[in-house]
Amino acid sequence: MSAIPRPDESILLRDDRGGVCTLTLNRPGQMNLLTTEMLDALQEAFEAISADKRVRVVVLAANGKAFSAGHDVKEIRALGELPKIQELFGKCSRMMQTITALPQPVIARVQGVAAAAGCQLVAQCDLAIASDAARFTTPGVSWGFFCSTPGVAIGRNLSRKRAMEMLLTGEQIDAKTAAEWGLVNRVVAPADLAAETDKLARELAEKPPQQLAAGKRAFYQQMDLGVAKAYDLASGVISASFAHEEGRKGVDAFLDKRKPPKQ
Repeated sequence: MSAIPRPDESILLRDDRGGVCTLTLNRPGQMNLLTTEMLDALQEAFEAISADKRVRVVVLAANGKAFSAGHDVKEIRALGELPKIQELFGKCSRMMQTITALPQPVIARVQGVAAAAGCQLVAQCDLAIASDAARFTTPGVSWGFFCSTPGVAIGRNLSRKRAMEMLLTGEQIDAKTAAEWGLVNRVVAPADLAAETDKLARELAEKPPQQLAAGKRAFYQQMDLGVAKAYDLASGVISASFAHEEGRKGVDAFLDKRKPPKQ
């Protein structure tokens, strides 16, 4: 288990070695929540990497037990007003789309739970390798705020029926099931996760970078012509759900560690 970071330690760590840039979410005590601060750090890092020709491959990792537990519900509750909540989800949607727009392939290295927007983050990456201890869930529906924005990325990875099963039930799936459903590429033992991810990253780093970038760009252009509009729609839906009475009650129950309210 990673040590607790110092207050002055970066929320997002960057390590560059041999053309592979590893970005590590570094708030293990907060389950690497996608706060405004974390979203801004990721956005800034991805924009810098996009223009850095020394970087051939990006690995997105996390310290601690959780890969990411998604958005900070306390932060959303504090925002309160719909326009402010919409601004947060717009920021998140922009960051997610930046991953796709990067010329470099992005590999998620998933060591633990990936929930809600954390699961979305895994789905948004080009590739994903998971520890067999990893778990995946989009539980918002149980608390009154449907995981609409995670559904954009998840729905572009899984079959429609599998994606809807995750989104409508909120149930957790294990890493093996995630691989079978198409959310991750490979599942390995926890002790092998770093080495297996590095092996794949090194393999990609040896490919012609211009061709890799062109191929990635063309793949998403022909697959996801409507992704920006989909994110605009989903951001509006999920923002409204948090601002709605049902969502506010669910947020209170979630933060108070009570069972979801009966709707």
